[in-house]
Amino acid sequence: MSAAVPSMPGTRRFALLRHGRLLTGAILTGALVAVALLSLLWTPEVPTRLRILAKLKPPLSEGLLGTDQLGRDILSLLMVGTANSLSIAVAAVVLGAATGTLIGIVAAMRRGALDALLMRMMDAVFAFPPILSAMMLSALLGSGRLNATVAIGLFTVPVFARLARADTKRILRRDYILAARGAGKNAARIAVDHVLPNIAGAILVQVTIQLGLAILTESGLGFLGLSISPPAPSLGRMLADAQTYLTLAPWMALAPGITIALIVAGFNLLGDGLRDRLDVRRDVSA
Repeated sequence: MSAAVPSMPGTRRFALLRHGRLLTGAILTGALVAVALLSLLWTPEVPTRLRILAKLKPPLSEGLLGTDQLGRDILSLLMVGTANSLSIAVAAVVLGAATGTLIGIVAAMRRGALDALLMRMMDAVFAFPPILSAMMLSALLGSGRLNATVAIGLFTVPVFARLARADTKRILRRDYILAARGAGKNAARIAVDHVLPNIAGAILVQVTIQLGLAILTESGLGFLGLSISPPAPSLGRMLADAQTYLTLAPWMALAPGITIALIVAGFNLLGDGLRDRLDVRRDVSA
């Protein structure tokens, strides 16, 4: 009879923590995305409806979360603002991920002077703080959804370029790549058939983490008036409107502030959970 395998409480605790992070992140992001999608179909009030007689009403006395300085329903503003901020963040990260992944793969596969040139360009962009750089670019381009998306996405590109380049270089050393080359596959076919599927997990993890940073950046742009143009609500503009009324109506700042914190925490937890679940820190060809 074989001996019983001793229990490993440390391993079990790590597994519970790993799945707990993934589950918590999925619940937080799922709930907030559901609220954002719901706002496309229904909100308690029209977000832009002004009710001067109902201004600065506390929660539950006029709506679930109260009203702002113009009598607008804060819950309705929060729902639509979350949808607007998420849409910009998602579009920016998708743009940055697609562009950066392409640059990283090309740099790794072509090597030589092109690799050095592309990576020095990425280093130059990466050298500046992303949030500050996005704010400067938005200030130059002007406010608006498209400009905010481009500004945030541009400074997301180097993160994905460096990640894709490093993982692609590891994959290109595998035996199945030599076999693919021997079978006559060109570089584009190898990239599509072998490189992309093997780096997809690492890219997905980075996407979820970058979404949290993109939300923070968009909120900063909105706070400065460099994101979505009024009267469309955004989480950052809600915070900007609330700063004058912190003592009179603190609920105006609490609602968007807590929402931003929950979104960022949710995406970070989801990214950490996916990293452990997909085990992307190992050799991606394993």
